[in-house]
Amino acid sequence: MPIGEFCNREVVIAARDSSVLEAARLMRQYHVGDLVIVDALDGPRRPVGIVTDRDVVVEVVVNELDPAAVRVDEIMGQALTTVRLTDGVFDTIALMRRKGIRRVPVVNELGELAGIVTVDDVIGLLAEEMNEVVKLVAREQAREGEARP
Repeated sequence: MPIGEFCNREVVIAARDSSVLEAARLMRQYHVGDLVIVDALDGPRRPVGIVTDRDVVVEVVVNELDPAAVRVDEIMGQALTTVRLTDGVFDTIALMRRKGIRRVPVVNELGELAGIVTVDDVIGLLAEEMNEVVKLVAREQAREGEARP
């Protein structure tokens, strides 16, 4: 299945020149633990980084920095990994494992933000798939019981 069929299309974003305070407020407002950082909010939204609630704590709070004075591009990781809408779900999972990342932006053919996939999303998908396998096994056992009383 292409990741584009599965990814979350509602992505909370911030511009790279946003303050960490603004980012934290967005995370709270939308009840998310990360923001995809883009070059600018108007025009093509090409992802350039991700900032997580953990980044805010580890880079700003612990160092007693003023979150209104620190920009998100100062605390985001520099090497952003993305996947294309057409990449497979399991290829995406393998990539996330190899890179040791818990979330990955999904981009269209122009490199513009189209969605995001998180480990939590993947766990939910796998749980649904495993539930279907359990139902299959139970149905098979019931059918065998009916056929061979």
